[in-house]
Amino acid sequence: MTADVECDADRQFATTLAHGLDILLAYRPGEVLLGNRDFVQRTGLSKSTVARLTHTLTVLGYLRHEASLGKYRLGAPVLAPAYPLLASMQIRQVARPLMERLADEVDGAVSLGIRDRTQMIYVETARSTDDLVVTPDIGAALPMLTTAIGRAWLWRVPAALRDPVLNRLRLEDADGFRRAETQLAQARRDLETMGYCSNRAEWRHDVFAFAVPLCRPIDSQWFVVNCGVRARAGAFAGIQRTIGPRLVTMAHELEGLLGLQEMTGQ
Repeated sequence: MTADVECDADRQFATTLAHGLDILLAYRPGEVLLGNRDFVQRTGLSKSTVARLTHTLTVLGYLRHEASLGKYRLGAPVLAPAYPLLASMQIRQVARPLMERLADEVDGAVSLGIRDRTQMIYVETARSTDDLVVTPDIGAALPMLTTAIGRAWLWRVPAALRDPVLNRLRLEDADGFRRAETQLAQARRDLETMGYCSNRAEWRHDVFAFAVPLCRPIDSQWFVVNCGVRARAGAFAGIQRTIGPRLVTMAHELEGLLGLQEMTGQ
């Protein structure tokens, strides 16, 4: 749902366009079909508004209507805007070999992500195994508060970027935010002392995850590298000692290839 309060006072803000995008963004990983009732529940829009938007999006091809089910699928045009963005990210081509190497070494998955509002989005991923409940893929969205990649982003970026996101997270889910405060504080300490954040199967019960933010933004985007491996009872400490430092090393190598470390030293 479009939640930026300041938008209400912005005369240039196209509310109808924003609501249409909210419809397209209502789908979650693994979901194929949604109906107008689902859109109403997830966006907070009225039934009549949702009906007009889904009709318009269907005419334009962004949704495909399954008349027999009364539900909608995403259409192929949804993919078109993403390609220019992904193609322009040189970091993906530079990072890919490093990610593949580490994924093979740890028998896991290594991904590269950026923020989208109050979630993180994978823009590149490499994996050596499908032995996970949810295997990462480009475009996959992860929550910020309960994932290593989200926490790493929060504690790397300047306060001017972080504080509005934290405020929005608090407004969207006050109970969830309170539950996450202890882990957030620990993530900040971990990043300061060890150079990475971790997740002990909190978001997905089958995955231990580790994340390292890059030292500088690229084209105004703060990137985070993330590594996930299958969780095993009682094994977190040993896995952390192995993977955490390796991911830090990979991130530093990537920064060197991108020239970020030289820029930081200037």
